[in-house]
Amino acid sequence: MTRTDRFLPVLDRLGLVATLLLPVFLIHGRVFSEILMDLLAIGLLARSASGLGWGWVNQFWVRVALLWWGWQIVCSLPHIGLGSSQALTQAVLAIRFPLMAAALQVWTLSTDRARRVMAGVLVACCLYFVLQFVVQAVFGHNLFGYPRYFDGTLTGPYAHPRAAAPFSRLVLPVMMLGCAWLVDHAGRNGAMPDRAAKLRGFLGMSILAIGVVALMVLAGQRIPMALTVLGMAVCALFYRPLRPAALVALCSLPVLVLLARLFAPQAFHHLVILAAQQLGHFWQSHYGLVFTRAVVMAQTHPVTGLGYDAFRHACASPAYQHGLSWLSTAQDGGGTQICVQHAHNHYLQALTNAGLPGLFLFGGFVFACLRALWPLQGAHQAWRIGLFAAFFVQEWPLASASDFLNLPLGGWAFTLLGVGLAEAMARAASVPPSSATLYAEPTATLR
Repeated sequence: MTRTDRFLPVLDRLGLVATLLLPVFLIHGRVFSEILMDLLAIGLLARSASGLGWGWVNQFWVRVALLWWGWQIVCSLPHIGLGSSQALTQAVLAIRFPLMAAALQVWTLSTDRARRVMAGVLVACCLYFVLQFVVQAVFGHNLFGYPRYFDGTLTGPYAHPRAAAPFSRLVLPVMMLGCAWLVDHAGRNGAMPDRAAKLRGFLGMSILAIGVVALMVLAGQRIPMALTVLGMAVCALFYRPLRPAALVALCSLPVLVLLARLFAPQAFHHLVILAAQQLGHFWQSHYGLVFTRAVVMAQTHPVTGLGYDAFRHACASPAYQHGLSWLSTAQDGGGTQICVQHAHNHYLQALTNAGLPGLFLFGGFVFACLRALWPLQGAHQAWRIGLFAAFFVQEWPLASASDFLNLPLGGWAFTLLGVGLAEAMARAASVPPSSATLYAEPTATLR
C-alpha cells in the first residue's frame, strides 16, 4: 500500500467530520467554521488531484462561479479598482465559498449515509434555534441568560438579534422533512380511509406551517419573516400536499400579528409599525440612502466597479455624496452617516464591486445554482424542495441582506447549497435513497 493509499481514507474521514461540524460552528464558533470551510476547499483540491478527478469543474454552476470570481479579481487589481491589497486578497480568497459547496457535492456528501447524517445535523441545529426562541419568548431570556433585545425582538441563542436570518433559511428544508414524514405516515396507514388520511395530513402540515410563521412573528425580524413566507410559498408551489396548509398559514398571519400586538407589543412595533414607516418613506430611510449611494458609485464606475468591498472603502468619499433625481434627492446623499460595511443587497454589492459585468455574472451564478438545485427532475422530493427554497430566498433580490460572503449567514447559504447539490447529483445518478421516510415522496393518498 502506497503512502497515497493510506492518506486518502484519512482525508475522506477528515472531510466528512469537517462537513458535519460545520453547521454546529456556524451557530457557535465563527472562527472555527471559517477554518472548516477553508479545510474543505483545500481538501477538495487535494482530493481531486489524488484520484477524485476534476470533472466537477465542468458543471455549469462551477464555470459561472469561476468567471464571476475571475472578474472580481480583475476589478480589484491596482489602477482598476481601489487598488488596496486587502480588497485584492479578499477577492482571491472568495473562491473558497463555491469550493466548499462543491466539496460537499462531489466529495464529503457523495454517499447516502453521509447525506442522511448531515440532514440529521441540520435538523438538530434547527430545533436548537427553535428551543432558544421559545425559551426566550416564554421566560424572557434564552438558555444563556440573554434577554430579548431592547427593541423587543428575539435573539435566539445570541445576545443580539442575528438568529432569525439563518433560521429563516434552515427552517425551510427541515419543515419539508416534517411534511414528508406526515405524508408518508398518513399514506402508510392502510386502515385509515382516504378522506381521514387527507384530513390528518392537512391538519399536521397546517400546524407545522402555522408554528413556523408564529415563531418568525415572535422573532420580530421583518426581512426574515417575509422571506420565510416567500420560501413557504415556493415550497408549496413544488409540493402539492403543502398548498392547503400554506394557505392556512398565510391566512393566519394577520391573526398572529394581532396576537403579537397583545402579548409582544415591542416585537409588533418592530415588525409592523417600523416597517410601515420605512416603506412609506423608503427613499429618505437609511436603506433608501444606501441604495442611492450604491447606484451613484455604480454610475461613476459602470464597467469595473471599485473592486472587492467597494462600498465599505469608498462610501465616505465626497465624490459619491449626492442624490439622484430619480431616487433619493437628499443633497449630500446621507453623508457619511449612512456608510456601512456593505450595500445591504447582494446585487448592489456585485454592481459596486465589479460593475455591470460583475452584476451579470453574479446573476448568472445565482441562476446556475438554482438550475442545479431545481427539484422537479423526477418525482417531488420534499428535502430537495426545501433546500431549493432556502437558496432562492437567500438570493431574492428585493430584500435587505448581509454581505454575500460573510459568516455566518453566507456560510449557511453555501452549506445548504452544497447539501442541495449533493442531493441533486445523487438523484441524477439514480441513487435510491435508503430512508423512505426522510426523503419521502408524496404518496397517492395525499396527492
